[in-house]
Amino acid sequence: MIYLDEAATTPLKREVLEAMWPYFGADFGNPSSHHEVGESASRGLEQARTDVAQALGARSSEITFTSGGTESVNAAVKGIALATPRGRHVIVSSIEHPAVLESAEFLGRLGFDITILEVDREGLVSPASLTAALRDDTTLVSIQYANNEVGTVQQIQTLSRLAADKGVPFHTDAVQAAGWLELDVTRLGVQAMSISGHKIGAPKGIGILYVRRGTRLEPLIHGGGQESGRRSGTENVAAAVGMATALRLASGPNDDVVAKRETFIDRVLGDVPGSMLTGDRDHRLPGSASFVFPGTNGETILLELEARGIVCSSGSACAAGSDDPSHVLTAMGIDAEVAQTAVRFTFGRATTDADLDAAAGELVKAVASVGGRGPVQG
Repeated sequence: MIYLDEAATTPLKREVLEAMWPYFGADFGNPSSHHEVGESASRGLEQARTDVAQALGARSSEITFTSGGTESVNAAVKGIALATPRGRHVIVSSIEHPAVLESAEFLGRLGFDITILEVDREGLVSPASLTAALRDDTTLVSIQYANNEVGTVQQIQTLSRLAADKGVPFHTDAVQAAGWLELDVTRLGVQAMSISGHKIGAPKGIGILYVRRGTRLEPLIHGGGQESGRRSGTENVAAAVGMATALRLASGPNDDVVAKRETFIDRVLGDVPGSMLTGDRDHRLPGSASFVFPGTNGETILLELEARGIVCSSGSACAAGSDDPSHVLTAMGIDAEVAQTAVRFTFGRATTDADLDAAAGELVKAVASVGGRGPVQG
């Protein structure tokens, strides 16, 4: 099997499991308990927080551990908006993850005014459109760092600066960016950022929410006052330790991955007639290549590929099973029927040239078998 669906989830890294293991055994205590067993767990939790903060260029007090990217996004979007230091206007983009879009929709039901920024054919938000949308009562801008379906990377530093000039907090969903792109929150200029563990080799069920000191946040989960009152509930110490370890291990050079991606994209576009790359060719995650194949069916291609030992996806794992075309692709101006032919390949540093060469070859056959025209003849 060749696994090319790392945007959905990544395998747990051995070093991460080894770092977590003591907190399933001797250091099993509740970190809120005031005895040695609990304090041992608390020390592990706070060291993990320190390590995460260091990776993000943040203060330890600005890091909250959550159950994953979805909770981190909800906590940021709803929490900052409900604190309403400026007003009741929120700006998001049209290609956000559903966690952002549905949080914005929820706020709309509470009386907030929601502006949804359109994107261009490559999936990029125009700085001019954000400038035009900002108002005196704008209380939050939330724009995804890198898109989970097409891999397009936004100009976060430029966009966050525009918001900062108006005094508006800026949140970015960095779930897909983590491990690949700059995460220093000061250089990015963001007031809040969300990250998920299982996208970078940590277990499922752990996430990070960064909120800059001084940014007001209404907690969504109330109870015992853990995480400095921002997120009540007994902390998952083992997973937090695993998250910190994974974040440390995830960084590394991208040039080799980019070269593999470009070779793969060229091979697919050259060998599969009618194939179209989706997303920006240059401003793209290193290990992300997504296509549409007009005249076929994306789900059928996926089944053909899996039968041939290639595991990938048609887009967001959160939308699996839905008959609706991707909201990301249609927002980019791609016809709904064509959007339903989408196939996404996402891979990591361990993916080899041979893996991608084999995947490209099997893709040519799979598309041909479901109605495509087959490989280009030399």
